[in-house]
Amino acid sequence: MKWFGISIQSHISVSKALLIGFSFVAGSLGIMSFTADPGNGSKSFSDSLNDKTAFKSLFSNNRFDASKPYAGQLNPRAVAFVQEYVRKNGEYLEKMKSWGKPYLDLYDNILTVYGLPREMKYLSVIESSLGANLVSWAGAAGPWQLMPYEARRFGLRVGSVDERTDYYKSTHAAAKLMRELYAEFNDWLLVVAAYNAGAGRVKQAIRKSGSKDFWDLQYHLPEETRNHVKKFIGTHYVFEGSGGWTTMTAAETELKKAAMQTSAEVVLSPEEINNSAVVEINGRYNSLVVTNALLMDLNQFNRWNPGFDKTLAEGKKYSMRILKDKETIFHAKKQQLLMESVKALLEGTAVSK
Repeated sequence: MKWFGISIQSHISVSKALLIGFSFVAGSLGIMSFTADPGNGSKSFSDSLNDKTAFKSLFSNNRFDASKPYAGQLNPRAVAFVQEYVRKNGEYLEKMKSWGKPYLDLYDNILTVYGLPREMKYLSVIESSLGANLVSWAGAAGPWQLMPYEARRFGLRVGSVDERTDYYKSTHAAAKLMRELYAEFNDWLLVVAAYNAGAGRVKQAIRKSGSKDFWDLQYHLPEETRNHVKKFIGTHYVFEGSGGWTTMTAAETELKKAAMQTSAEVVLSPEEINNSAVVEINGRYNSLVVTNALLMDLNQFNRWNPGFDKTLAEGKKYSMRILKDKETIFHAKKQQLLMESVKALLEGTAVSK
């Protein structure tokens, strides 16, 4: 928390190999060492586990339907910021899904111990880009950017030995803090705001605005805090809206699997096979954006690539077949087309086939 001006390009310096092994045992160790007691006056945290109801401000109509596309449900007041955020940081965050997986898996295990939604791991992404050795001008440090007094309050050592840089211990402390903030505000976007600006600032904004809805009270918060929440929304979108199975909640995974349809095998003529190339892709590419850029006939593309939009929306890889002479063009424009596809989804102009 209190990390101003952080670059999303920060690098991590802890061995990923060690963390991969450590993440497998973190959950069980956490259960033995830390008791998930919500405390007085809080909601049942087991009710919020893997549940998006407390993220209602993130979505239009204050609700999320896991059986429908994520992009079309994003709160319209978040769209403009998310578009720009994805344009600037989308490629880096997509890569983080791979190199950051050991860290995010560790977070999943520990947040689950405390009954917190696993999506709150994205707070560490925007706080530090998963870096352990960052120290802000205000004195916050570690992957969760904990202030010294908060770290000490939750049992961490700060000084010559700074346990805020320890992924395992700092995540437990951050989880306790987030659990405490949720007990007070009952809304995860307000938890993100309070984590950055302090609970007092958020309570003051609630009093001034007369509302507990982030979108109504945001202008009574510091600009840095408003943007911090929107960065969380943008990161949430990249990982959840265009993310794979590993970033979905268990409930979403089951709903997605139930909704999947297996396309019949496509029978191609020898001429079509000779004149086409297969490219394996993943990410929220949209068939309309791709065919327009490659000047391909949409009907031909859809016949060669049944279930294209639906499969990529599920977070799965797809073996895309395109005209052989378009393969070089696609590779040259690959990242641009991905960003244009995401933008089209956010604006509601993309047509799924």
